[in-house]
Amino acid sequence: MAGSVFGNFFRVTTFGESHGAAIGCVIDGCPAGLHLSEEDIQKYLDRRKPGQSDFTTKRKEADRVEILSGVFEKKTEGTPIALLIRNEDQHSKDYSDLKDKFRPGHADYGFFEKFGFRDYRGGGRSSGRETAARVAAGAVAAKLLDEFGIEVHAYTKTIGPVEALKNDFDECQKNPLYMPDHEAYKKASEYLEVCMQDKDSAGGVVECVATGVPAGLGDPVFDKLDARLAYAIVSIGAVKGFEIGDGCKAAKARGSENNDAFFMENGRVYKKTNHSGGVLGGISDGSDIILRAYIKPTPSIAQPQSTVTEAGDDATIEIKGRHDPVIVPRAVVVVETMTALVLADALLSNQASRTDRIEL
Repeated sequence: MAGSVFGNFFRVTTFGESHGAAIGCVIDGCPAGLHLSEEDIQKYLDRRKPGQSDFTTKRKEADRVEILSGVFEKKTEGTPIALLIRNEDQHSKDYSDLKDKFRPGHADYGFFEKFGFRDYRGGGRSSGRETAARVAAGAVAAKLLDEFGIEVHAYTKTIGPVEALKNDFDECQKNPLYMPDHEAYKKASEYLEVCMQDKDSAGGVVECVATGVPAGLGDPVFDKLDARLAYAIVSIGAVKGFEIGDGCKAAKARGSENNDAFFMENGRVYKKTNHSGGVLGGISDGSDIILRAYIKPTPSIAQPQSTVTEAGDDATIEIKGRHDPVIVPRAVVVVETMTALVLADALLSNQASRTDRIEL
């Protein structure tokens, strides 16, 4: 299978399946000398792990990360960093009734047509559990970015029809939906309770803000910074749309409204507005990078649904097992760490873009 490698200079390869022995990743290109411990990575994985509230799957996984290589005395060695997360609570029998049926909204049918085979136990390699390995790698990227004063924070902007109208980031850590608006959290919780009673699910939007990003990261053609961010975010299984800055609203604006005027202050270039979301011409402009990921409702629902079997017969399917009624809260840290991976890669790439940045 191709497509399990991400990045050019800060390069990540993920491996493993939902119901296999373990999942993990190998990071190549992380500079030597970065202070790194398992605790640095674990705090990100804890935000993603299942079983945290009534609105997440009841699968109980500790998601304890093990650093197998590339770190000595809590410092990176400049060699490949191997991270392992063991699967401990697989209930493969929950999927026995589904082994010959394609689940609507899932990757089952496409995977089967491509490979002629599929792991029906939770989707195998296509499972959302694969994102734990991304989060582990992204935690290392975030640690690297922090050395340069760059921070990345994501939060739940909407769940179903409920939108957070405030940006109280402290509130995000106080509720299981990671919403920065307490009133919106209460309304979203009520909405999700109704969805669960109806054996249904909900989608939503994750917004992510990167601060401290210097001007000059990215490239002007195929490797535009916003293109790389879109690639990273849309590669997350449940994401169906991506925006940066004003996004789709820019299509309805006039140039005089959409352009961000520049001004000088204390010898530095600033913008009066940030409709661009921090990226112009594929290159960061020194403003906050603001992006959004649009996430579909969880496709695993307990309602009867029409489908077909691998043999080509019409069938009805009712999905059992342990599933999130909403993916959005656990996707927050996935969006955050994928953004960190892109920025870390761009930061390292930028070191070779000018001769005055090359040191022997």
